Order: sequence, then structure tokens, then C-alpha cells
Amino acid sequence: MLTKKQHDLLLYIHKHMKDGDVAPSFDEMKDALGLKSKSGIHRLITALVERGYLERLANRARAISIKKLPDSFTKKQEITDRNSETTHTDSGDIFKSDLQGVRPIPMYGKISAGTPVEAIRHEGSYFDAPLSLLGAGEYYALEVDGESMLQAGINDGDTAIIRRTDHADLGSIVVALVDGEEVTLKTLARDKGQVVLQPENDAFEPQYYNPDQVIVQGVLASIIRRY
Repeated sequence: MLTKKQHDLLLYIHKHMKDGDVAPSFDEMKDALGLKSKSGIHRLITALVERGYLERLANRARAISIKKLPDSFTKKQEITDRNSETTHTDSGDIFKSDLQGVRPIPMYGKISAGTPVEAIRHEGSYFDAPLSLLGAGEYYALEVDGESMLQAGINDGDTAIIRRTDHADLGSIVVALVDGEEVTLKTLARDKGQVVLQPENDAFEPQYYNPDQVIVQGVLASIIRRY
């Protein structure tokens, strides 16, 4: 999986070269990604070459060619206009619905489907989510860790597509932040004034919290499983 900078650079090069065969200059790439020096571009290009996305060509000006785009993209798909198709994350990052059929959404790491774990941190990578699974709003992806939601069809290792929101109906499967430090994926319920984070596996016990201990950070939109 590519990091955000690798992903952005690859698509910038693709967009620049779609009407010709000359790659952008290192200065143009540096400015496009908001980097302070060209050394960062050298490192990104080296990483993309090592991963098989780019190839260095001998005896050609700006000697770079694109070998492939991310797995769910094809070279025949067109990058949309930067100004007409952008989405902002809470951190101020921008990611684009760059190509037909998919949208890169932030991949935030693992979420516990069991006992809450330490709060997820943004790892700087993206997941290519099919547009058919997305509606209006902002989305992010998480890798499920644990088996407490098995009876809801959510398995260990699945990728959860989450719609970002701080409101959810009772009975929804939510990403819940507990005490500002831990996150978990559970069904949202209430009992006698307490918030209940309900597992969907009889081997696990419900978790009870005071309302001020729990913040909803998103609602499950879809599950993607690899076989």
C-alpha cells in the first residue's frame, strides 16, 4: 500500500504525462506536493520504482515512465479536475476522486473488534474504496482486529469503510472513542442512561459507559473482505 505522498506523486506524474511523454521536473513535483527540497522527491521516486509503479529510463529527458497505477486503477481512467472533485479531511489534507470507479480514502490503521485499544493514529496511507460503496460525506477505512463482531458478519482482518459522523442511531455499528484514548467497533445501544457498546458475539460481554465517556467518530458503511 502506498503512502499518501507516494500516492499523490504517482497521480500527479500520471496527470502531467497523460497528454505527452515528458514527466514533470523535480521542481514541479516538489511544488505540487508542497515539499521544501527535491531530496524528498528523490526518495519518493525511488520508493515507487522499488514497488514497480515507476521505471527510470536511460537517455531520455526527465527519464521516468509509469509502469502501473494502484491496483484498482487502470491507465485508461482519467484523473478528474483537481478543483471540481476534492474532499477535505479534518486534518486539512485533500484527497481526490481521481479516477473512475474508486475514491482514495484515508486508511487509519487497525480498530479493535473486542476490548478497546489505543486510539488509532493516521498512518499516512490510502485505501481505494469502490464508489459504489460510498455516498455523500467523508469516509475513512480501518482494518478490523478481533472477533467480537462475527455475528454481524465482520471478521478479523476485514476492511471497514466508515462514514465520518459524530451522530448515530441506536442499533448502528459505530466507531466509538472511549475516554478520549481508546477506540472500538461496536453496536450502539443504551440502558438506564448508560451508553452500551454491544458486541455481536456471544463470547463477549457488553461494555457500559457514562455518556460523557463515549464519542461517536463514525458509522459503518461497508465491509470489504479479501479471500
